[in-house]
Amino acid sequence: MTVTLDTPLTRFPGVGKTRGEKLAKLGLLRAEDLVTYYPRGYEDRRQHYTIQGAPLGVRICITALVAQRPRFSRIRKGLELVQLKAADETGVLHLTFFNQSYVEKALQVGVEYVFFGAVEEQGRRRSMVNPVFERADRPLATGRIMPLYPLTAGISNHLISSLTQQALPCAGQLPETLPAALRREYQLAGLEYALNHIHFPADDRALELARRRLTFEELFYLSVGLSLLKGRRTGEVGCALPSRPLGEFTSLLPFAPTSAQERVMREIAADLSAGRPMNRLVQGDVGSGKTAVAAFAAWMAARGGCQAALMAPTEVLAEQHYRSLSALLAPSGMRVGLLTGALSPREKGEIRRALAAGELDLAVGTHALISPQVSFRRLALIIADEQHRFGVAQRAALADKSGTGGMPPPHVLVMSATPIPRTLALIIYGDLDVSVIDQLPPGRTPVATYVVGEDKRERMYHFVRAQVALGRQVYLICPAVEDNPQAALPGEEERSPNLKAVKSYAARLQREIFPELRVGVLHGRLRPREKEQVMAAFAAGEIQILVSTTVVEVGVDVPNASLMIVENADRFGLSQLHQLRGRVGRGRHQSYCVLVTSTRNPETLQRLRILSSTTDGFHIAEEDLRLRGPGDFFGSRQHGLPQMKLADLTGDTRLLTQAQQAARFLLQQDPHLTQAENRPVLDQVRRLFADTPDIFN
Repeated sequence: MTVTLDTPLTRFPGVGKTRGEKLAKLGLLRAEDLVTYYPRGYEDRRQHYTIQGAPLGVRICITALVAQRPRFSRIRKGLELVQLKAADETGVLHLTFFNQSYVEKALQVGVEYVFFGAVEEQGRRRSMVNPVFERADRPLATGRIMPLYPLTAGISNHLISSLTQQALPCAGQLPETLPAALRREYQLAGLEYALNHIHFPADDRALELARRRLTFEELFYLSVGLSLLKGRRTGEVGCALPSRPLGEFTSLLPFAPTSAQERVMREIAADLSAGRPMNRLVQGDVGSGKTAVAAFAAWMAARGGCQAALMAPTEVLAEQHYRSLSALLAPSGMRVGLLTGALSPREKGEIRRALAAGELDLAVGTHALISPQVSFRRLALIIADEQHRFGVAQRAALADKSGTGGMPPPHVLVMSATPIPRTLALIIYGDLDVSVIDQLPPGRTPVATYVVGEDKRERMYHFVRAQVALGRQVYLICPAVEDNPQAALPGEEERSPNLKAVKSYAARLQREIFPELRVGVLHGRLRPREKEQVMAAFAAGEIQILVSTTVVEVGVDVPNASLMIVENADRFGLSQLHQLRGRVGRGRHQSYCVLVTSTRNPETLQRLRILSSTTDGFHIAEEDLRLRGPGDFFGSRQHGLPQMKLADLTGDTRLLTQAQQAARFLLQQDPHLTQAENRPVLDQVRRLFADTPDIFN
């Protein structure tokens, strides 16, 4: 069969309709998809030993002759064995296969095979359990560096590697998109070589050359795309808002701002008065005081005779912002309105009319703010809270609403409580300037954090009672809403059937564990009004234990809550656990965070212990990124960051710097990539940013 880039995988031998559908779940539909589906890791299968000479406990290859017919036996339901002996000139190897009944017919007496696995020894008896095997005269999966691919149920690594081998001859049909001069300057391998050796490297050097070329390419196109985005702002005229003395605003605050808050306010004031559109990210750890900074920006817009809009990711958070900003800004004469999906049609209509007429200075809301029916009279500032839930496209949709009367594009201020490592911030927010509030208000006591196993559950329940007896309140977080949720979170290797589910767990706690206490339930499937009622009851002290999903991650402030318990803590990223921990420790009492896990995986436990050793959100974020990668760091793709296949944003910082340097040089020579040799670069950038195709219009 002649394979082209467009050959459907269902035409490959051994891929029928069912397998084709499973491969499609991995995004694999055509030969080109296989060629660009990179391994997640590799296994070195080049070390060959004799049976007696093989080291113990290390996965190696042994070539041996099958010396007896495989024996099949069923021990009990769900447990089948195939056992046999293989031999070479040095001795006998006992082979056992669990639940692989096909081996009984696959291995033939008198035929020589290569077995890859770890040798174990009891007395003088040497054995292997569940080795990979293939005929010695037709090696494909042994004697080489073997790729390991991301898989899905029903698709084996052997299948993907064999299909990829069949597809790779068409790698040469893919056009070379990196300019030749750039490849020479940075000593980058050609595309066809890189694709062949990223899948089946001839040796370690070939793998390094392939990975370097393909990683550089990803980072280069990303850098070019973000530079083009940033370049759109230069030369744009923005609304120049007159500066005001900082003391005029800080006199409204019920507390003295930290020096970090004041520094960021001055940076924002300089942007707003500069006459070009501000595009600034304000990063700050949980409780660092970002809301006051956002209030300052909105206050400056109103003082300049313009309007501001604050978009929050949830209705609960939008309503909290509305209450706190109304109370803070009302003394200055500012008029604040709330627009969420929970309002009645009549209430929504009234808010929309007031915004269009310019009767409101600040609109606080959810995605309802970017609905087509909403218009502003003089929108000068957009504030987006929790940036990783808003992508470039949502910011652009709100920016289009700058208003009537020839208003220039509005200023954009993005707030994120997720501390983001510097390398990742450079990438994601390539179109933004970054400010960091790296100081917490004085007097905040660090939250004491503990990692505990299931054996400490009774002690934990006693601790809950002790905290409630002192008049405090407790959050209890579960990873699921109902029992038997779908598969594990992306990237999780351990699949635990014992996930705590909010509904059943809360019912059991109320019925069996804490019948004398008031237990409340909160999760994302409740109606917005029901969520608001539960949070209001918790804030008022009417609920003593709130059993919830991570919907409280960006919830209302409850200073009286002193204990955060996270069940199945190994199912969450470190940054998310840090966010959850930030829900407590907001009052004057010592607060605690207990991470409960049943895992015995030493790496997972080590990851959780990072939380108990530090409260520095930026250090935690660096660790989270290093351990989980950028895809899982956010949990979703809504942030607008194109998906990286190979680039590791923590390990590839030197390559990132080179790629950014190359991107800058190219755009200096050809700012709009109109020259013929650079058109392929523009096409690749458009492909990379395919999720937000309008950003280069």
